[in-house]
Amino acid sequence: MMKLLQPDGWAPPRGYANGVMARGALIFVGGQIGWNAQQQFESDDFIAQTRQALQNILAVLQAGGAGPEHMARMTWYVVDRVEYIARLKELGTVYREVMGKNFPAMTCVEVSALVEERARIEIEVTAVLPD
Repeated sequence: MMKLLQPDGWAPPRGYANGVMARGALIFVGGQIGWNAQQQFESDDFIAQTRQALQNILAVLQAGGAGPEHMARMTWYVVDRVEYIARLKELGTVYREVMGKNFPAMTCVEVSALVEERARIEIEVTAVLPD
């Protein structure tokens, strides 16, 4: 079971949770980037890479018997904060298409580069599969 944590008097967050309390088996999804299962990039577009990274996360979760509803937290690493903000509407659409309306606690950080030179985004997830 997961419970969203929302302090009294705080404005509700949009597209994420301020906190999540959960009990169960933990699943740690290592940083996923926008390449396919053969570790090949099919696009250099930020939104296309985000879709692929989310699909990669979904595949790892499913390998552990979990789904998007089990995500407790996400950390997003982007190489261009300005592009991230400018494309939030597209990003939200892609996110909901892949992950549905499951919004865990989330952090987004701009980084100067990712290890894979063509990568525009990397996302890691912690999920909790109830006992």
